[in-house]
Amino acid sequence: MIKNIPLIKNADSNNFFLLAGPCVVENEKMVFEIAEKIIGITQKLKIPYVFKASYRKANRSRKDSFTGIGDKEALQILAKVKEQLKIPIVTDIHTAEEARMAADYVDILQIPAFLCRQTDLLEAAAQTGKVINIKKGQFLAPDAMQFAAQKVIDSGNNNVMLTERGTTFGYQDLLIDYRGIPEMKKTGFPVILDVTHSLQQPNQSSGVTGGRPDLIETVARAGIAVGADGLFIETHQNPSVAKSDGANMLKLEYLENLLTKLSILREAVIKIS
Repeated sequence: MIKNIPLIKNADSNNFFLLAGPCVVENEKMVFEIAEKIIGITQKLKIPYVFKASYRKANRSRKDSFTGIGDKEALQILAKVKEQLKIPIVTDIHTAEEARMAADYVDILQIPAFLCRQTDLLEAAAQTGKVINIKKGQFLAPDAMQFAAQKVIDSGNNNVMLTERGTTFGYQDLLIDYRGIPEMKKTGFPVILDVTHSLQQPNQSSGVTGGRPDLIETVARAGIAVGADGLFIETHQNPSVAKSDGANMLKLEYLENLLTKLSILREAVIKIS
């Protein structure tokens, strides 16, 4: 199915595919710098790559949290990245109206975890004809994702991907049950491990989500080892000043080393499969 994504490169490489970029569009310069850097790395390693950035962050802990630079402005920047750098784009949507709007600019519509059961959103996303990436809710069992996928299929769209992003553990942590990856793969759709969001520590007393970026490599290695088809990684030049989710993002300068190790691991997994 990854071959159905417009502009995708290295689709025949047998490597895992990657959805990566900053959490949110902060400005055009930042977005292009990150995209260009990741394109260089993924071309070298023959990794199919989709650029990721949210044009708006609707789910924030506090009212004064950064949500975006403006929907149209951010979507136009994403469209510019797609046109000039010739790469596919994925972004989050939150309502049926947003599905129709964002579809004019991007290639993959991503359903946030908290909204994975929202029928009208899934149907509207499906009707755009775009590839739909559904993130598993932190509250949902892996086998329940078949029903979210079925809503898209029943709306006439078979281009579905599913993403594991951790399960709520107590009030302020997430835990990854790697059994969920082969369980979701039973649907026949590509399964992605969202490495960085799985390491979030939500509901902090400060109102700012925490995270464990020191465990990014550990989590990513485990995901490849158990057969994840793709990885989702948020990255930023300087996560400490990122306007959203900086606490769990990977520093951009570390990405090449990580992806190199994971590509080697992927080769080994394929050999023993």
